[in-house]
Amino acid sequence: MTTLAQALHDIPLLFVALCGTIGLLVGSFLNVVIHRLPKMMEREWRSQCAELSDAAPEREIGHPSAYNLMVPASACPHCGHKISALENIPVISYLLLRGKCRGCSAHISARYPLVEAVSGLLSAYVAWRFGYGMAACGALLFVWALLALTFIDFDTQLLPDDITLPLLWLGLLLNLSGTFTDLGSAVIGAIAGYLALWSVYWLFKLATGKEGMGFGDFKLLAAIGAWLGWKMLPLVIMLSSIVGAVVGIVLIVAARHGRNVPIPFGPYLAGGGLIALFWGQTLTQAYLQMLAAP
Repeated sequence: MTTLAQALHDIPLLFVALCGTIGLLVGSFLNVVIHRLPKMMEREWRSQCAELSDAAPEREIGHPSAYNLMVPASACPHCGHKISALENIPVISYLLLRGKCRGCSAHISARYPLVEAVSGLLSAYVAWRFGYGMAACGALLFVWALLALTFIDFDTQLLPDDITLPLLWLGLLLNLSGTFTDLGSAVIGAIAGYLALWSVYWLFKLATGKEGMGFGDFKLLAAIGAWLGWKMLPLVIMLSSIVGAVVGIVLIVAARHGRNVPIPFGPYLAGGGLIALFWGQTLTQAYLQMLAAP
């Protein structure tokens, strides 16, 4: 074990390749999380409503009683063909199957290999950026969580507490030893991240009578603040706001996206968090130098 750890430390490319491979495998699991976690939440809500109304919980058609991230086994939604291990190799299986189910030739969404590929590439970059050590391990968890939250929010406009809250506490835990920032900055970052969007939410609601964002956005920014510290929050908010505004305008103009149709903000917060993780210090220093220039 010591020899392997030493090899990963001494041979950066080996560590990058290992993390990239693990990232591909984790990406396959993230596809399950993205698809099933919102459904699990919905089933739980229905069960709680049934308990409060003293009614028998309804069983969803097409879903067995045991439904979580592990069971039932993955299957084609069209024909029920069980997906074997060989058909579940990240990216490669999709290419070999030409994007079709082996059982019924139904089309398989290209998003599955996309999530796997993005997870693998980001994981490899984390390994190259941080090198072998605790920072890389933490950054991998941070990246994977943000990736899952991004696609869940795109699909459902939900940011599950099952991901955001553990992410917040894990950030504080890692920063006990100053992995990404000092503990004081992490605690203030968590508080400031939550209160910043909470304040915007209430100001917007008092001014318009509408809810401009969800509580999940508050928790996500709090988690990012817990990981990166309060000094990174202005950069994260600025980047996410700029990207969100540009994408929103493009959707309205080019895709005829109605102005009253809500656009999830979580993916842009996640993107801002990733940029701050990788290049936050560099961007902040460049900005300060620009301000100081005559």
